[in-house]
Amino acid sequence: MPASNLQITGLCKRYGEFVALAPTDLDVAHGEFLTLLGPSGSGKTTLLSLIAGLAEPDAGQIRINGEDVTYGAPYERDIGMVFQNYALFPHMTVAENIAFPLQMRGTDAKNARAKVMDALEMVHLPHVAERFPRELSGGQQQRIALARCMVYRPSIILMDEPLGALDKKLRDHMQLEIKRIHRELGTTIVYVTHDQEEAMTMSDRICLMNAGSIAQLGTPDELYFRPKSVFVADFLGESNLLDAIVTARDGDAVRVNLAGVGHAQAMAYDPAIRHGGNVKLMLRPQNLRIHATHEHAGNGDAGNSALPAKLADIMVSGSMTRLYLKPQLPDAPPLVAAFPTSPSGARYEIGQTLGVSWQPGDAVAIAE
Repeated sequence: MPASNLQITGLCKRYGEFVALAPTDLDVAHGEFLTLLGPSGSGKTTLLSLIAGLAEPDAGQIRINGEDVTYGAPYERDIGMVFQNYALFPHMTVAENIAFPLQMRGTDAKNARAKVMDALEMVHLPHVAERFPRELSGGQQQRIALARCMVYRPSIILMDEPLGALDKKLRDHMQLEIKRIHRELGTTIVYVTHDQEEAMTMSDRICLMNAGSIAQLGTPDELYFRPKSVFVADFLGESNLLDAIVTARDGDAVRVNLAGVGHAQAMAYDPAIRHGGNVKLMLRPQNLRIHATHEHAGNGDAGNSALPAKLADIMVSGSMTRLYLKPQLPDAPPLVAAFPTSPSGARYEIGQTLGVSWQPGDAVAIAE
């Protein structure tokens, strides 16, 4: 992995008795796209504000390209910032908006104009240089804000929920645009969002935060398929969580007991999970298999009994169909199964008893 150009050590922030950010360590590699994800109050915006120099930490250190900038002003940090509200000057043309940070850095007019046009080419909007922001769509304004940030080539770009004000179709398009620009520039991006799909789609790594601390840091695949806690499993994507007890372990494979069902096979990536331990069995909706009758179903190759459940509801959301199921077990939580919608697919009726099974490798045991 390339050397870090953002290093955070022991960084923390309090407001009176409230801990907005517990002591935090984080390294971000050159050219990496890191997303800060989490619920409201998790500390992601506080961390971004500290990196940007918009707030001062109570302790810890921030180094950018090896230089200590912990208490430096924002303009001393070699960073760019893209906000949700675009923050374009309404009385300036697009070209003047993009040129503004160059003027503040003393760039001569001829070089500034060339850099502005290069930035507009990067966002595929060279034809709007002489327009005013009010004459642009929301998506175009956001691309101009991105161009203004890129024009002076900062080593790190910080983005604070930049797509939050856009509709879904435009947001999806802008995600692709930002990823394309990131690939072309190779600039480090630290991106804040509360949108899980956005984080999964765009990131090299996700820093999932909760209650002022990092809950898990890793690639989207690691967080999605190998969550280290119930919070991570429940927050990132849809998940079914069933109570279970570990009855055996062999490497990463475990055997668990589901009350009222019997034994099932699963994976356990946490070395602290031991025989006799209480765990949650995480099953992603798309990994559940539905059978018309549970008597003939088994959990993958292990031949376990399938989980009987009654179909409570059906929801078709275009490309995906979701079945909402009530397991026929005392105190068992509802299950959700998901699969691509197909006109030739099986037909189900509400109230029908079905069997639910899964492959052993698709179930993950998580310590409680």
